[in-house]
Amino acid sequence: MVVTQSELDYVGSITIDVDLMEIAGLMTHEKVLVADIDTGSRFETYVLQGERGTGTICINGAAARLCNPGDRVIILQFAWLDIDKESLPEPVVVVADDSNLFPRELK
Repeated sequence: MVVTQSELDYVGSITIDVDLMEIAGLMTHEKVLVADIDTGSRFETYVLQGERGTGTICINGAAARLCNPGDRVIILQFAWLDIDKESLPEPVVVVADDSNLFPRELK
């Protein structure tokens, strides 16, 4: 994904286009780890819904100092599972174009 905005004057979070959230299986307020490919920065935050069809990836709050518009990021989602009671989910990898508008899921 490519960062489209950074908003320093906000309490925190990453705003993600709802289309991207749905294909990746992300939920609003879910904790994620964001890794900036261009700077090497990593930070944890939570997800907010962005407007559908916009390709928005907006870094909010203090983390806006770690990423700039145009940076490529990896957004990682994790799950805690009781292996004895739950089956392991298949990982989902979503790759989008430079505008984040044409995502596809890789298997």
